[in-house]
Amino acid sequence: MKQEELSRLENLLRRDKAVITEECEAAAVRDFAHVAQEYFDLDGRVSFSLREEKNGAVVTLTFRIVRVKNFTVLQ
Repeated sequence: MKQEELSRLENLLRRDKAVITEECEAAAVRDFAHVAQEYFDLDGRVSFSLREEKNGAVVTLTFRIVRVKNFTVLQ
């Protein structure tokens, strides 16, 4: 099997086993970044990782901030 065919096959198998598609992950990161910007001044991009576990999965979001946007709650 040629290297190019092998690489394409590996990529297809990886995508087939993925818990979340690239498109869905990109949409989630955009949405989470939008929410994070409501509370923080972000410094850079939002990183997303998903790790499967026995009874579900763990999602981790990581981002750097410049400051916290403090606000008061109106009653």
